Amino acid sequence: MKKWLMFLAMAMLALVLAACTANKEAGKEPEKTDGNTSSTDEGKDGSGEEASSGDKVLYLNNGQEPTSFDPSIGFDAVSWSALNNIMEGLTRLDENHKAVEATAEKIDISEDGLTYTFHIRDNAKWSNGDPVVAGDFVFAWKHMLDQETASPAAFLAYFIEGAEAYNNGEGSADDIAIKAEDDKTFVVKLSAPNEAFLNIITNPSFFPINEKVATENPEWHTNAATFVGNGPFKLTSWDHDVSFEFEKNENYWDADAVKLDKVHWAMVNDSNTEYQMYQSGELDLSGVPSELAEQLKDSDELVVEDQAGLYFYRFNTSMEPFTNAKIRRAFAMAVDQEEIVQYVTKNGEKPAHGFVAYGFIGPDGKEFRDTVGDLVSYNPDEAKKLLEEGMKEEGYTELPKVTLTYSTSESHQNIAIALQSKFKEVLGADVELQNVEAKVFASEQKEFKYQLSRSSFLHDYADPVNALESFITGSSMNRTTWSNAEYDKLIEDIKNETDENKRWELLQDADRLLMEEMPVFPLYFYNQTTLEKPGVSGILRHPVGYLDLKYADKN
Repeated sequence: MKKWLMFLAMAMLALVLAACTANKEAGKEPEKTDGNTSSTDEGKDGSGEEASSGDKVLYLNNGQEPTSFDPSIGFDAVSWSALNNIMEGLTRLDENHKAVEATAEKIDISEDGLTYTFHIRDNAKWSNGDPVVAGDFVFAWKHMLDQETASPAAFLAYFIEGAEAYNNGEGSADDIAIKAEDDKTFVVKLSAPNEAFLNIITNPSFFPINEKVATENPEWHTNAATFVGNGPFKLTSWDHDVSFEFEKNENYWDADAVKLDKVHWAMVNDSNTEYQMYQSGELDLSGVPSELAEQLKDSDELVVEDQAGLYFYRFNTSMEPFTNAKIRRAFAMAVDQEEIVQYVTKNGEKPAHGFVAYGFIGPDGKEFRDTVGDLVSYNPDEAKKLLEEGMKEEGYTELPKVTLTYSTSESHQNIAIALQSKFKEVLGADVELQNVEAKVFASEQKEFKYQLSRSSFLHDYADPVNALESFITGSSMNRTTWSNAEYDKLIEDIKNETDENKRWELLQDADRLLMEEMPVFPLYFYNQTTLEKPGVSGILRHPVGYLDLKYADKN
């Protein structure tokens, strides 16, 4: 891969985005019900091991209910970590964060870089014993691109010839340049060379779907009893909103490499409850509550790693007063990013002064973020000046009412309160806070119902354009109503530019324009502070990628 696809950071544990209120059952084992769930807690000793069976069981917390185990729909952190272990794509990230052969045993690439031929392993099987065939990939990728699926990940496939036209309703499914030459040969043709392609398709959105199973039961992915995957583990129980469990998949092509017998996932969204469960031996991993960050910073069990993504806020540019760019910039400059990471989150995150995260190295060998520099910073005097100018332009004698909306979680609430205080201190603005349950929040934000709302972004693939392309006109990831023809053209040019140096300059221009227009403002870049029990080993985390338990072990 070229230098601009490489990372300095290591690791991604996708528990950061959990945003759902923990209920009184959270963390408890499911009781036996209709066959879709089962009790697995008998004989558990204080360390979380199942003493009666001797099984190696890893206890994790997913934070909240996965959005979906349909890989085309579960396009978020609370779905990815699980999906990456009960399903598998053509490629998988290795310990060096490089895409290597997975379900595909061999990959041929044409000289012009446009045609990829994947040879599927003869011993690749689904958890029900069916062979994984090329038609399962054709079915899954067309399912993702079908407008009726409404997959938020469909844009990732637009580099495939015919994919964008079909997803936009302007072309036919038959025009998508993917085909099964035979049961074990899957061929893909791109519209332009893309060195990130093999990395991109490690995303769960490109996982196969068992066509026979999905055709017979379109709801196959909603319960453990009907779920069929092809990953290192299989889904064996799922008590919705409470917990789910994996067992080693004996039909997985590389089953001998899998050391764990089971993985149990709780769904606890409160950081203090999660930590208490870790302390009591109910969890093997835990995040660090912000109020304990200082106390635990020197713990031998603490693992601190960077992550390619950021926490930010979205303005709805169709709602007053944020129809005015100067007012948007005023609110952004009233926020002290350093203060947020030092006194609110307190987990050693880097303050964000642009939208593209650290960890991307350009063809000149320099860090993208350092080259572009700080594009938005705390500047109370400039913030006041911009607010005054913006209000004058809009004819406001007083600022329209502003409501800041966040999804239910202690950490989101703490950040919202801090922002509310700075808006009052710097701008004299009385901002109302609104707390919304996570699932409602996600759907209503997509429907542009919020004036100012929290958000987050984790990279889907290893390139700065992945973050920047979210804000082109009409993107499902935009969620601001902002539209800018110059910005759209920049992103288009970036995707078509083959000269590395020129492409890197265009990427920097896009980051600058986004921060100048300010439909969003960044707070901090993610890292991971994870407590991990002694005896746990082999968990793979990636700067851009998903929790991988294939090689995990527990002594």
